[in-house]
Amino acid sequence: MKKSILLVLIGNRKEEAVKVQQILTGWGCLIKTRLGIHDGVLENCSDSGLLILELVGTDEQNQEIARKLSLLKNVSSKLVELEVES
Repeated sequence: MKKSILLVLIGNRKEEAVKVQQILTGWGCLIKTRLGIHDGVLENCSDSGLLILELVGTDEQNQEIARKLSLLKNVSSKLVELEVES
């Protein structure tokens, strides 16, 4: 069994989140699970955020999503492949 997890760290979240969302929408059919985390609530909202995505695309598709996100200013992404033998 193999799992592909994409970690996305977003700085300046209020500005960059829209661009990140546009990319994710374009690749939405490949995202099985999405978890978004940021500190704070209401007026104390943090300016950075973390997305954890479970991807179901091919290796090439998953790498392309990570590459496109990494091209954005204040955004870092890392693709993690986990595998156990069945």
